[in-house]
Amino acid sequence: MSAINSEPAAYPHLFEIKNGAIGLPMLRLLGNNPATIANQLREKIRQAPDFFRGAPMVIDLHELSALDEEVDFSALVSAMRDCGLVPVGICGGTDRHLHAAQTAGLSLLADVKHESSHQPVQAVDDKPKQPAVIGKVIEHPVRSGQRIYAPGGDLVVLSQVSAGAEIMADGNIHVYGTLRGRALAGVQGNLDSRIFCLDLQAELIAIGGHYKVSENIEDSVRGLPVHIYLIDNSLKIEKI
Repeated sequence: MSAINSEPAAYPHLFEIKNGAIGLPMLRLLGNNPATIANQLREKIRQAPDFFRGAPMVIDLHELSALDEEVDFSALVSAMRDCGLVPVGICGGTDRHLHAAQTAGLSLLADVKHESSHQPVQAVDDKPKQPAVIGKVIEHPVRSGQRIYAPGGDLVVLSQVSAGAEIMADGNIHVYGTLRGRALAGVQGNLDSRIFCLDLQAELIAIGGHYKVSENIEDSVRGLPVHIYLIDNSLKIEKI
């Protein structure tokens, strides 16, 4: 009988662990009532179900840091999952919040630049403090099902964005063609980001988490070159 080789077989590496730059939407808590939050989430998601379905989301506790009360993370996580969201972790909050979140199976995520909801929005005529940084330039059409993200800067698309495609950037988005898919600028919370396109026919546009779906875009700006920015927590669409 031949001897059995006890040495493990050599296999090629099947995975890598790397740092990534992924912009995740954030649920910023302004109060602590899971039932009310669930009802308001359902109403919000009803407006854009395809945008939110299966979306990973961070729970932002900065506004609750000053409150000396517990957060029922189990109920909150359950409510978010019932709405089709995927809660992945928290940022901000107190040590008490952190312990309760970890008990509920949530991760502590690295803190990000926090834009308080009580801060005034920068006027549209104000010049940005920093020059734009181009994060990525796409020369070919962005086809249905594709998702392109430009971390740390602007995204420039020199062609069209098809229906069913999604483009995202930490900074501004420029589309030198028809925008039919979804465009999300300022995904890390930069409310000064803007969207420019030569032909607006988008399914969804968003800046810093504030969005409009196709049904809410006025016919007067459809099919035209436009400039989109955020003012007073509302998206403003202007013809170029």
